[in-house]
Amino acid sequence: MTSRAFPTRRSLVGLAAAGLAAGLLPTPATAAPRAGARVRLPAPTGPFAIGTVSARLVDRSRPDPWVPALPYRELMVDVWYPAAPGPPGPGGGHRRAPYMAPGAAARWDATAPHGIPRGALDFAALRTHARKGAAAIRGGRRPVLLYAAGAGDPRTWGTTLVEELASRGYVVVTVDHTYESPGVQFPDGSVKGNEPLLEALAKAQREGTMPALLKKVLGVRVTDSTFVLDRLGSLPHGLSAIVDRSRVGMVGQSAGGVCAAQTMYEDRRVKAGVDLDGTLEFNPEPDGTNLLPVARHGLDRPFLLMGREGSDRTTEPSWRSFWTHSTGWKRNLTLRGAKHQTYTDLAALLPRAGVDRATVEEHIGTIVPERAVAAQRAYVVSFFDRWLKGEDDGLLERPSERCPEVVFAG
Repeated sequence: MTSRAFPTRRSLVGLAAAGLAAGLLPTPATAAPRAGARVRLPAPTGPFAIGTVSARLVDRSRPDPWVPALPYRELMVDVWYPAAPGPPGPGGGHRRAPYMAPGAAARWDATAPHGIPRGALDFAALRTHARKGAAAIRGGRRPVLLYAAGAGDPRTWGTTLVEELASRGYVVVTVDHTYESPGVQFPDGSVKGNEPLLEALAKAQREGTMPALLKKVLGVRVTDSTFVLDRLGSLPHGLSAIVDRSRVGMVGQSAGGVCAAQTMYEDRRVKAGVDLDGTLEFNPEPDGTNLLPVARHGLDRPFLLMGREGSDRTTEPSWRSFWTHSTGWKRNLTLRGAKHQTYTDLAALLPRAGVDRATVEEHIGTIVPERAVAAQRAYVVSFFDRWLKGEDDGLLERPSERCPEVVFAG
């Protein structure tokens, strides 16, 4: 399999389809990357300033599933939230938060992620629009969302969407799945790599047991997610005081979207969910077999499927099964001209990485990057506003001139 094929895979195989030989999975940095271009993420458009804090969460009820010798599972999360107004920097008391911790940024850059040449962007220098440790805005409890990145991607890989949601009044928790993400930096400075998963992947490829491995990956992710839901009452920085645990949603891209659907199926605390281009089956090549339970049985609560061009509920077997068996409100939207990674920060970063147009189109499609960001933000916000806030702007009812790139498949 070639690296060209990798972005078209939308299942948990986002981590496995092309395999180690293609060099697509994150591997440890072997040398310091050169200084890359300093770029900016698109600014969020909501009415609220944003704050963010990081936290280490420890689940002492289970050993680590990837390193069984460790008696507990530890995770790193970021919490993004609407913040009280105030300028960043020394005068305001809070600087803009980094996109990634330095050790995690070095690991991520070393992978040459998703078409960005190694060292082309300075991930360590990249800043978000959130003020680190800013005071949360008061005035009532707010809906909370979990964001799940694709397999082998860091929790930051959807910051463009996460910041928009926080600026619209949501508390958003992003989760790194330790030993799956390429590099997870903890408060003591240690960085946990993904070597255990790489070893499991190589073994599964040799033994022909890939579906079983993918099932384990999803099981770990879902258990991590339910553990984070358990901890919503004890978030750092006093943020539990502004969280409404009766209004919980989940959104993710690729394997993160798969995790959102399956977590919602297993945990009724999740009231609404969004799958951004994730196939709901345990196969290296999606073919409609080995369907997830959520694909076989569907959901009875609101769910949004957003896909790339050429793939929707009529062409995607697992989505078709999910659609048939779901009794809750549902929509299936397609982003015209998009590819798999269009639903990540790649849409904002790759065009600024000094690559040619052909490389941009290979990885994020022919859609205008700014329009991809705007459309994804608009529909995800509209969905959660409708089902977690009771505010309906009508965007999900019919095609709109506001987002002509979006096609309704159902």
